[in-house]
Amino acid sequence: MRRRIRPLDMIVWIPYILVSAIHVVCLPTDSPLAAPTKLTLMPLLAVPVLLAAPRLRPRSALPLLLGALVFSWLGDGAGTFFPGAPELPLMLLFFGIAHIGYIVLFLRHARIRPLPWWTLVYAVWWVGMLTILGPHTGALFFAVAAYGIVLAGTAATSARCHPLVAIGGAFFLASDTILAFRLFLPDAMPDWTSPAVMLTYTIGQGLIIAGVLRTLAKEGAR
Repeated sequence: MRRRIRPLDMIVWIPYILVSAIHVVCLPTDSPLAAPTKLTLMPLLAVPVLLAAPRLRPRSALPLLLGALVFSWLGDGAGTFFPGAPELPLMLLFFGIAHIGYIVLFLRHARIRPLPWWTLVYAVWWVGMLTILGPHTGALFFAVAAYGIVLAGTAATSARCHPLVAIGGAFFLASDTILAFRLFLPDAMPDWTSPAVMLTYTIGQGLIIAGVLRTLAKEGAR
């Protein structure tokens, strides 16, 4: 039987959607609101998860969901939270952990179908990215390569889940792809790609969470 979507299930998403839109709009103008709105994104995305927590089955999915959001938040704010440390390696570390959490979640709890054959495109993506960007990554080559594996893993395993999750995984991959080119080939990237990174990121994260909750939140559970 199809699960009924309650009004509260929709309302709790409004703050995340609004702040995401404000953040993306602020980026091209270097608005002072850009930094604080970025740091509120993952906490706001955690709100639907926490409200759905009593209905999540299995219960062990909740730590994975919240853990992925916490480490994504640390990745978003790496430069702010750890001002004396190198920002990019910390971002790769925190987001890498977040992706591992998503992969475990998709494999153990949220899968609804076998892995589609077309997900081989994500392996092709990984090889292509290393071929193009590898010579420009310097000492970060192995870190970038390892991060690319877990990023492609998230996108591939998301394809076993609810369609919202699969689309979200593809958007997350698109976001980090644009960001990688901005970091390592900045002269090749136009200015509009800066808001494009966060637009695809916020869409991707939102769709992943929405799809997982749609799959795991059971009506009437206590």
